[in-house]
Amino acid sequence: MNPCPCFFRLGKGRRGSVRFLSPPFFWSLDLQLPQGGLGGSLYEPGRHPAPTPPRSWSAGFSPACLGAGRGQGAGRGQGAGRGQGAGRGQGAGRGRAAATGRRRKNMAGAAGPGIGPGAAGGDGDDSLYPIAVLIDELRNEDVQLRLNSIKKLSTIALALGVERTRTELLPFLTDTIYDEDEVLLALAEQLGNFTGLVGGPDFAHCLLPPLESLATVEETVVRDKAVESLRQISQEHTPVALEAHFVPLVKRLASGDWFTSRTSACGLFSVCYPRASNALKAEIRQCFRSLCTDDTPMVRRAAASKLGEFAKVLELDSVKSEIVPLFTNLASDEQDSVRLLAVEACVSIAQLLSQDDLEALVMPTLRQAAEDKSWRVRYMVADKFSELQKAVGPKITLSDLIPAFQNLLKDCEAEVRAAAAHKVKELCENLPIEGRETIIMNQILPYIKELVSDTNQHVKSALASVIMGLSTILGKENTIEHLLPLFLAQLKDECPEVRLNIISNLDCVNEVIGIRQLSQSLLPAIVELAEDAKWRVRLAIIEYMPLLAGQLGVEFFDEKLNSLCMAWLVDHVYAIREAATSNLMKLVQKFGTEWAQNTIVPKVLVMANDPNYLHRMTTLFCINALSEACGQEITTKQMLPIVLKMAGDQVANVRFNVAKSLQKIGPILDTEALQEEVKPVLQKLGQDEDMDVKYFAQEAISVPPS
Repeated sequence: MNPCPCFFRLGKGRRGSVRFLSPPFFWSLDLQLPQGGLGGSLYEPGRHPAPTPPRSWSAGFSPACLGAGRGQGAGRGQGAGRGQGAGRGQGAGRGRAAATGRRRKNMAGAAGPGIGPGAAGGDGDDSLYPIAVLIDELRNEDVQLRLNSIKKLSTIALALGVERTRTELLPFLTDTIYDEDEVLLALAEQLGNFTGLVGGPDFAHCLLPPLESLATVEETVVRDKAVESLRQISQEHTPVALEAHFVPLVKRLASGDWFTSRTSACGLFSVCYPRASNALKAEIRQCFRSLCTDDTPMVRRAAASKLGEFAKVLELDSVKSEIVPLFTNLASDEQDSVRLLAVEACVSIAQLLSQDDLEALVMPTLRQAAEDKSWRVRYMVADKFSELQKAVGPKITLSDLIPAFQNLLKDCEAEVRAAAAHKVKELCENLPIEGRETIIMNQILPYIKELVSDTNQHVKSALASVIMGLSTILGKENTIEHLLPLFLAQLKDECPEVRLNIISNLDCVNEVIGIRQLSQSLLPAIVELAEDAKWRVRLAIIEYMPLLAGQLGVEFFDEKLNSLCMAWLVDHVYAIREAATSNLMKLVQKFGTEWAQNTIVPKVLVMANDPNYLHRMTTLFCINALSEACGQEITTKQMLPIVLKMAGDQVANVRFNVAKSLQKIGPILDTEALQEEVKPVLQKLGQDEDMDVKYFAQEAISVPPS
């Protein structure tokens, strides 16, 4: 973030950044600090009262900046420390103002006398010295040190004690709130868990001033974290304290001059309303109404995003008389960013109303949103369609939502069609069981068929990710007659993502129509995809091969798919060869060692003589994977001789993989084979001229078989 002096940040976040074109007027003033600083504590009543900045000031610009502020002057050598104090070498210590230094020293004194960073340690408690360092680092020039200190604020508070934390640490933090955003974010997070450190729930209101300041800063993430902490602290207030301290805070934020405070206020109404008195509830509702009609779009957006949450804690009569009109107004706002958030609130409001009230109060607005001129609003309707369907119930779904969904599926914007396509399966599942099949076949399926050949690949991909799930809803006959042709068309689609999504959901169809029907209709397309030019498509097929193999059986697999699995072992993409190796191990686990000995192992071992060294290495990878599944006998008699023979390979990469393979299969072999066959070969490789071969051979010898 910009480390510029705070006067350059005056008004930052207040409807845009305001920057001075000339030095501020107070540079010409002869400002002098009291020679004695601020005395022995942060704030001493009657001597130097704590400055209370006006609500309209920015979070980082307050009277404190004139004395101990970080950077409000002509530089480190002029003024009160880092700008306007005693200067870098005149007692302020490390460039901070004398007043600020005394505040820190005084806070450090709470931990024990004589433990400041400059203490000789003769009469102090050295165990508390780190606490003094943390206090000192709260105003360090280094952002990271300040951040680390803020993150350990609870340690400082424990050392100070609850009373001094309330009377000194919190005012200090409130008064010097200007800092980098990451420091403020950490501070907002820490204060949310500070109730126990200020004396418990009876003193929770002491945490409100710094959090109130943080809730008005420009950076959104800081404000959001401050609001989150305020919501957490509100639950720890007693009802009396809530009305005396928390509700006034919400009112101040809601009536703030700058939009930042008003947006933060929107998130606090729902936590204070349920425990407020009836008189205050009316005031709270009035405040929220004013924010919903605010002149600033950012405030209306914040209010719209919290409208549903606020509606849930209101009485039903208030929802009907106040929330619904607000929802209607926000849903017809001139800003589409406000209207789309109103759609989200519609879900919560609809759950609170009866069917008659829904039809009269909400549905006209929802119909309007589904046909909104902005595609973003229509997108939000499509994205929230399942929640809306559950909220309004089956009757309104059939009469209103199904026609609206049809329009969304054929929307002119691809983003809207894709969002609607994602919801096809959920919509169909949530339909009433009675008559569901007829509704899908007559009112949904015709639109789905059009989307299969959509011009936008994202729409087709979204549909492919859910369309297979319709087979369990429609049953075997409808799946074979109506859905299989769509699956086949998508398996042959030019877009890899579409094909990938169909392959990933084959198990849904298999449960309904059976593997034989699946193999007859989809297997040719799957075989074609196994040789696809896109390696990710081939990889997806490999990952589903064990599933297909287990359902097809050994004979069918050997006849149709075995050759594919072996071809993948010599693929030009390493990821495919690696996946094919893992695939062989899973197949052996399904079909047994006898099948592996007769079918797989001989074909793998033949590759040891392949002229391509990558294929010879693949042989070693396969042996590593198969040895555990095949057991000691097959490994010792068939695989080990091949591995030992490859130790004399001309390519160093093959030789050091031999060493790694011998280490891998060592635990499977018997002691005699290890001593008589494996160890001599590893010793020979340990003298190899290649450094990598020598390293892996020596590593294999040094690690005893487990």
